[in-house]
Amino acid sequence: MPFPDLARRATPPLFVVLWSTGFIGAKYGLPYAGPLTFLSARYVLVVLLMTAVALAMRAPWPRTPREWFHIGLTGVLMQAVYLGGVFVAISHGLPAGITALVVGMQPLLTALGAGLLLGERVSRAQWLGLLLGLAGVVLVVGSKATLGDGQGEDLPHMLAPALAALAGITAGTLYQKRFCPRFDLRTGSVVQFLPTLILTLLLAAQTETLEIHWSGEFVFALLWLVVVLSVGAISLLNLLIRSGSAVNVASLFYLTPPTTALIAWAAFGETLTPLALLGMAVAVAGVWLARKG
Repeated sequence: MPFPDLARRATPPLFVVLWSTGFIGAKYGLPYAGPLTFLSARYVLVVLLMTAVALAMRAPWPRTPREWFHIGLTGVLMQAVYLGGVFVAISHGLPAGITALVVGMQPLLTALGAGLLLGERVSRAQWLGLLLGLAGVVLVVGSKATLGDGQGEDLPHMLAPALAALAGITAGTLYQKRFCPRFDLRTGSVVQFLPTLILTLLLAAQTETLEIHWSGEFVFALLWLVVVLSVGAISLLNLLIRSGSAVNVASLFYLTPPTTALIAWAAFGETLTPLALLGMAVAVAGVWLARKG
């Protein structure tokens, strides 16, 4: 098999694995800093790292203010809104299972938006695959997506950031596919993360103390999220959006909760119930059907 074809086939599963580790990084880092403070520190390092890479490699920058705007807006939607919403929801007490379930609606919303906004035809097989994927996610997180006593009244407050995250990742995927599907990944990362940093830091200054309790676990989580997530996984996501349909890309997010559960089992000894294993199989079958269709 030629190397380019092998790389193309390996990109989706590699993206899923890397993206899934984001929840693990949050588990390690959130006890030591507010969610927006944590993300701001992450974005600072990403901007510095990718600016140095772009300058050293003399990568081309966007040529017009219009390109800067479109690329920057996708960063705000897919980073500031999505990640900010997920981290804030978890910090407010929303279980990771419910958070994953809420943002797990993204492939269905993206499929609807792709048909209405991008003119992409979504086949019956793809719709069936998307519904199967959602059913698999429900099975995986269902046994763990429970709220403790007395938390029911706070559910709307906890759900709001997760719903904002769902809207952000859906809108960002559709917007990038429509207005800026192709850009240099080195300079594009800087253009995406710079407005994301500014917005997140402003919100953090208004709602948090900006205090960080430095520890080995926090440094590990921060570096992991910078290098593996913000550089590695986001670059792979941009490549997937560039080369595939919005529905195909979005369907991969159904594999995040099952993969996260497997990583948590390996890293923290969390149990996998028969229902969770069944859900993983259903989610994989759904994604295969959606991408095949």
